[in-house]
Amino acid sequence: MTDLFAALLLGILEGLTEFLPVSSTGHLLIAQHWLGERSDFFNIVIQAGAILATTLVFRRRIWELTTGCWRDAEARDYSMKLAAAFLVTAAVGLPVRLAGWELPETVTPIAWALIIGGVWMLVAEHFAEKRGDVATITWKVAILVGLAQVVAGVFPGTSRSAAAIFMAMLAGTSRRSSAAEFVFLVGIPTMFAASGYAFLELVKDDALGSENWGEVALAFAAATATGFVVVKWLLGFIKSHRFTGFAIYRIVLGALLLLLMPVGS
Repeated sequence: MTDLFAALLLGILEGLTEFLPVSSTGHLLIAQHWLGERSDFFNIVIQAGAILATTLVFRRRIWELTTGCWRDAEARDYSMKLAAAFLVTAAVGLPVRLAGWELPETVTPIAWALIIGGVWMLVAEHFAEKRGDVATITWKVAILVGLAQVVAGVFPGTSRSAAAIFMAMLAGTSRRSSAAEFVFLVGIPTMFAASGYAFLELVKDDALGSENWGEVALAFAAATATGFVVVKWLLGFIKSHRFTGFAIYRIVLGALLLLLMPVGS
């Protein structure tokens, strides 16, 4: 397999898994075990491609919130809650990052995060459905979503989208589509900021290395295109389907990682 084709596959995989509640980190770990390990810069770039895809999907909603928050109370309230969730993530997550509180991106912790996260999804959806169909985003939901994003950053394999969506559902926003929209929207500034910070760290450490820009560009484009399709599909899927399939998939994948992948890889 050529390096160019491997880069294409990794970009597609990032686009497929970044916003599904299945952990992109876990899938990229497995893929790079077979396709070859990539630089931190490469991983940052393909993640940025996935974020760009979400921005494109929600471009009208972002425009509505940006232009409407000055004259519409509902848009202003929603925008303030998005800002609050982002600020909570930044205020708590940055000190955690600086302190180095993060588990290694190796098989064992990621596998357990996949399994525990899958169980968490089943439990959270069960209790959320008992509340009925609630679409409102409260301040409690916004703050807890911000904290959930920090937890996902500390425990690779947790999945940012899964942690935040199901925290929102447990905290009161039981409608899956409403919880997912809020999480995806707050994920745009959160993930752009995280990617930007990681990039600056690489620049500071002079760790950018020698990149094949053709491979990087191809992987970025693949992640963007695939991510766009996946987010559009997921938003339609969850309007009438539960997350049960994703939860079971996580549990099975985590168990297979523990059984088949070498410890420490």
